[in-house]
Amino acid sequence: MLNTIANIIVGIVAVLHIWFLVLEMFLWTKPIGLKIFKQTLERAKSSEVLASNQGLYNGFLAAGLIWSIFEPSPAISFQFKLFFLVCVSIAGIFGAFTVNRRVLYVQALPAFFGLAIVGLT
Repeated sequence: MLNTIANIIVGIVAVLHIWFLVLEMFLWTKPIGLKIFKQTLERAKSSEVLASNQGLYNGFLAAGLIWSIFEPSPAISFQFKLFFLVCVSIAGIFGAFTVNRRVLYVQALPAFFGLAIVGLT
């Protein structure tokens, strides 16, 4: 039961990172991207390549989290969950200090919660 809850939380974190990928790679200069990231079209266009690169990294995090859910070996699955959730947590903390405090709540907090639940399994 606890493992199922952990997988659900890890899945939610993965879905968030897929959404971040979409935002940063495909919607960065679109109205929704401009609104979410509170920037002008001019500024978004000048940082579009960097945002796309950042989105790709979020996709890798999502892929690792999804892999951890479907990994058949419980020991390896556990290690993958810990590794990728720690990566997300560190990225969230760094983003909170360098970009916006909101990143701590949107990215790091779900990962912290996931780490707590995974740690109990």
